[in-house]
Formats: sequence, C-alpha cells, structure tokens
Amino acid sequence: MTSTPRPGSDGWLRPLGATGLQVSAVCAGGSPLGSMPGLYGHEVTEDEGVATVRAVLDSPIRTIDTSNGYSDGQSERRIGRALAQAGGKPDDVVVVTKVDPRDGDYSGDRVRASVQESRERLGLDQLPLVHLHDPDHFPFEEIARAGGAVDALVALREAGEIGAVGLAGGRVQEMARYLDLGVFDVLLVHNRWTLLDRSAGDLLRQAEEAGLGLINAAVYGGGLLAGGGAGGMYGYRAAPPEVLGAAERMRAVCERHGTDLRTAALQFSLRDPRFATTVVGMGRPERVEQTVVAASADLPEELWPDLEELLPPARAWLDAPFD
Repeated sequence: MTSTPRPGSDGWLRPLGATGLQVSAVCAGGSPLGSMPGLYGHEVTEDEGVATVRAVLDSPIRTIDTSNGYSDGQSERRIGRALAQAGGKPDDVVVVTKVDPRDGDYSGDRVRASVQESRERLGLDQLPLVHLHDPDHFPFEEIARAGGAVDALVALREAGEIGAVGLAGGRVQEMARYLDLGVFDVLLVHNRWTLLDRSAGDLLRQAEEAGLGLINAAVYGGGLLAGGGAGGMYGYRAAPPEVLGAAERMRAVCERHGTDLRTAALQFSLRDPRFATTVVGMGRPERVEQTVVAASADLPEELWPDLEELLPPARAWLDAPFD
C-alpha cells in the first residue's frame, strides 16, 4: 500500500535520483517569494519573502526551489538575504535554481550569465542543481544546437561549476525531445501530474527508465486544487468545463472523507514514490506551517479511488497523451 511520507519520518528525506543530493518530500517553491501579483493575486513584500524563507529553514522542509527569472531575480535575492541572516545555508538544505533567458536571449552565453547571477544573489559558491527552465518557449533547434543553452549547462557541470543538470518545463511532447538528448540528471514537471491532469504520464515513464530524479510541481494547478476557485483557470489557462466540474466534485468527496481538496492534492503527489520531492509555492510564513500540517494529515485510503473515478478525460488535460 502506498503511503504519504510524514515530516520527521524515515521517508521524509530521500535521494534525488543518482545526483547524490538528499531532498525533503516537500520543497518550498520560490516563485511567489519575489512577488508576482498578476499570477498569485497578492503582493509579497521583501520582509514577508525573507520571513518565509526563515520559516522554511526552521521547519522540516529542507529543499528550496527558485529561478533566475522569478520577479527578475527578486526570489533569489530574498532567499540569499534569508540565508545570510541565518548565518549561512544549513548543511542539510538544498537550494535549487534554474537558468532563464533575458530579452529573448537563451544562448550559451546567457546560460553562463544566468548561473553567475544566481550564485551572487543566493550567496552560494556551489549550485547543486540547476534546471534548464521552460525551453519549450523557444525552438528546440535553437536551445539544443552545438554551443547553445543545453551544451552550456552540460559544460558547467563537467567543469564542476554546478552540480546536477535538470530539465524543468511544461509541454510534455517538447520535454520528451530534450530527454532524448540523454544529458539531464533530473526532470521537473508542473501542472501535469495532479488530481485533475495526467499529461506527464509517458514523460515520467521515459525519465524513470533513464534513471532521472523526478520532481513534481504546481500540484494545485495554479490554485484550482487549492480550494480557491482560481478564477476558472488551471495551469495558467482557462480550464475546460470537464476540469472545473471534476474539481467541484472532488471538493465534495474530500469533505465527505473529512478533509479538504488542498490537502488531498498535496498528498496525491507526496504518496507517489516516483517523486523525490513535491514543490509547493510559498510566499508567506504561515504557508510553511500550513503545508507541513497538510503533509502530516491522516487521510483515509478509501479517498483515493473515489477521487480517481473523477479524473477528467484525457482530452481535457493540458497536453494530450503521446500518440
């Protein structure tokens, strides 16, 4: 029987594939830290952002995820300030970041600059895992060409300037092309393995067969599974009626089983043994404790088949399954 790893239990910390890194089952997502009101509906002040990271450091969560491009580097800066205030990064904390383009430039030179910017903002000499972020927004031939973004990240790993190299992106058909290159150590998927969407099924199998470490992110689908309605959106786009209806029915099922949709959405990912860690966005200190409590909740085993019956049809998922 699959079970949810509890904070403080033996299963809470686990290896991330073959990277040699140990991560916690929940990873604090840094996207909200830099303040993205257009995406999350509220501002996050610098003090709130730094306090949130300090709360993470004082919690069982030992992994933090961010990106060069989140709020033009503000997420990384606030993480760096919090680490400095704490007297440096604790040895058991893993900080993960991503390279991002700037002004349409996603060249090898831009990747190297992105890594250096992240080092300086975070105050870390060594970046243990750096993802190629959302390459599906650019032509594959441009990102994968000789001397391009992929080659630059691999060269940084081979030179020992960064640790592992990850792939973090959206559209699964495009991500599969990158996995075929055979150079990545870790795969991060977002919005595509949740209670409402299984678009990443084939991609996850491909990555698992290749021995990659797996990370799941955006398990609330941008808010719809967090219980707030998210304005009819799922995965940053308008949700089809099948998805909206399924979310409402799932909410009722959760209530019948004595829990809430947010808790079930988180534990759906946590109880999947393929994922080393699940990224949960945190922009306020109270979200840290709320997430730990949700991860610790005892849910009845009968809940999961009831929710599975309500999965929307594949045609309603963000990405249609592979042909």
